[in-house]
Amino acid sequence: MRTRRVRGLAVTGVLLVTTTWGCAAAGSSGSSDGPAPAPSEASTSIATPTARGTVPPARRTGAVRPEPPAAATLPSGRTVRISPVGTTPAGFLAVPEDIDVAGWWRGGSRLGDPFGSILVAAHVDSSTQGLGPFAELLTVDRGTRIRITSAGLQQVFQVKSRTLVPQGSLADDSWIFDVAGPVRLTLVTCAPPYDASRGGYQNLAVVTAVPLGAPEAS
Repeated sequence: MRTRRVRGLAVTGVLLVTTTWGCAAAGSSGSSDGPAPAPSEASTSIATPTARGTVPPARRTGAVRPEPPAAATLPSGRTVRISPVGTTPAGFLAVPEDIDVAGWWRGGSRLGDPFGSILVAAHVDSSTQGLGPFAELLTVDRGTRIRITSAGLQQVFQVKSRTLVPQGSLADDSWIFDVAGPVRLTLVTCAPPYDASRGGYQNLAVVTAVPLGAPEAS
């Protein structure tokens, strides 16, 4: 089993190499169990996992040829485009600035892989674009479904948990990005409270969903 040292996730950019997370300034304060936050004064940021040096891809096995996810249909029925992302020179996950587009970490698992985390992150809001689709993750219910599609595959996942992860070390949260273990979908965005004096959002909302069946041809 491989593990990675992670810095953090930021909806503007996600840091993947050291051991601290951070949401950059963006959005209003509030609880993840309450309504979505109001648009922020700055773009949201999430930090995700990176490894030292090149991140080795997950080992690919099985009859299905894995593919990068291309879109997610959220429980509300809204579809969000997904783009593959790497890391910035500073080690942050390069989440798309467009709040209507999510970033799939290409160092993680793909749709059709038999194990590991399919990690997808997006901004929760923006001072110029308002609330993003991933804002609904702050109140998503267990048992609801999310459909992931790629160029030639589709698979339905059922929400298992919604967890708040505070800024700081991810040493105990490697399940968010690890390519080992059961296959799961991991969706991440910034979460309240928002404190400008402390750098912005103080938490990440991490939604974990498990497959309801095998991937099928789309």
